Amino acid sequence: MTDSQPMDPIDAFGRLSRIKLAETDLKGVLNEVAELARRTIPGAEEVSVTLIDKKEARTAAYTGQLALDLDELQYGEGRGPCIDASAQATTLSLPDMSTEGRWPEWAARATRTGVHSSLSIGLPMHEQISGALNVYATEAKAFDDDAVSLGQTFAGYAAVALTNAHLYDAQTNLAQQMQTAMQSRAVIEQAKGIIIGSRHCTAEEAFAILTRISQDTNRKLRDVAIALVASASPNIKP
Repeated sequence: MTDSQPMDPIDAFGRLSRIKLAETDLKGVLNEVAELARRTIPGAEEVSVTLIDKKEARTAAYTGQLALDLDELQYGEGRGPCIDASAQATTLSLPDMSTEGRWPEWAARATRTGVHSSLSIGLPMHEQISGALNVYATEAKAFDDDAVSLGQTFAGYAAVALTNAHLYDAQTNLAQQMQTAMQSRAVIEQAKGIIIGSRHCTAEEAFAILTRISQDTNRKLRDVAIALVASASPNIKP
C-alpha cells in the first residue's frame, strides 16, 4: 500500500540521493521516483515515468492505471507531451485540457477520463535513453509556477538517480553475461577433453565433433557439452 501523505521536497530529494543501487534494481528506482513525485509535487494526482530507448516509448513506472492509460494513448498516436518532453528534454505544461491546442485529440480523451491538466518534464538520462516525468491532475490549472519549478528540480534529482541505476543495471547484466560465457567455455573445454581422450584426436577435431552434434540435434553447443560431460562422469559438475 502506498503512502498518500504529502512529502517535504527536501526529504524527497534526500531519499533520491540516498538510493542504494546494490539493494534495489532499475525497476525499484523507477517506482520510487514515481511515488515520491506524486507525494512531493503539489496538485499531482497520478505520476508516470516514460522511457524512450531506440525510439520505442514505454511507461516504466506509474502510480495508477490512469497515468498508464494516458501515456499509452500518446504512444499509440506517436505524439503527445510525454513523447515531446522526452525528445526535447524540456518541460511541457498543459494547464487546461479543454483549451489545449497542441495535442487536441489526446487532450479531449484525457478530459473524458477526468484529467484536466498535466506536466511532462524531460529527464536527460543517457545518450541512448531519454525520458519524461509525467504528472497528471484532476483539476485545471493545478500546477502554478512554484509547482512547475519544484517539478523541474525533482526531475533533476530523479534523472541522476535513474542514470546511475541504468548504468549499474547495464554493468550488472554485462558481468552476468561474462560469467555465463566463462562457464560455457569451461564446460566446452571439458567436453573437448573427453572427446580427445576417447577418440585420440586433436582439439580442433574435438570441437568440430561437438559442433556437428550441435547442428544435427538442433541444440546449443553448451547444452551438448553439458550432456556429454554428465554422461561421461556423473561426478563432474559443469
